[in-house]
Amino acid sequence: MKRLFIFFVILALLVIIPFLIWGDSFESAMSLENTVVWLRSAGAWAWAAGIGLLVVDLFLPVLGTVVMSALGLVYGWFFGGLLSAVGSIGGGLLAYGLARKLGRSAASWLTGEKGLEEGERLFEGETGGWLVALSRWMPVLPEVITCFAGIAKMPFGRFAAALCTGSIPMGFVFAWIGHTGQDQPLLALGLSAGLPPLIWGAFRLFYGSGQQREPN
Repeated sequence: MKRLFIFFVILALLVIIPFLIWGDSFESAMSLENTVVWLRSAGAWAWAAGIGLLVVDLFLPVLGTVVMSALGLVYGWFFGGLLSAVGSIGGGLLAYGLARKLGRSAASWLTGEKGLEEGERLFEGETGGWLVALSRWMPVLPEVITCFAGIAKMPFGRFAAALCTGSIPMGFVFAWIGHTGQDQPLLALGLSAGLPPLIWGAFRLFYGSGQQREPN
């Protein structure tokens, strides 16, 4: 478990380092006003530019919530929320896929096979789904958890369901904030933090009851 924790910290550092290097310049450049201007300059491809920014958040210190708010301002709360959710889900799927394909050898070297097996057990059960769903509204953790899920080979169906559970509410909430012009970060934080556990809990309850009804 100690080696597994060390690997988790290393992943977190890999996400944090770009923020330490370029975070200030990105923060000054990516104000809501500047992001809206940049999206509108893309013309008919503004939707693709917004999704692209959310996807490359895996590699660069992009302010995802600002991009979501800008998409809401440009496209309205519904289409802006839909685009925001697609971008967030796309970034999560990319992290999962790359980590699953390329990250296991490094993880095995750092944690050993025993540590890797512990990670796999963590993401096979209920805990993995909760971690993915709840991490989407937190700083740093979304990238770390999705990479960890890929390395641990979390079942794709469960990962995708948990990813959508966290990403969709956050996308629509911040798009609504941008669309209505309300500067209420605490409200957005509360909604995007509170909705995923409710939705994931309901999904797991429904999924579990459906399995119990299946004939042997």
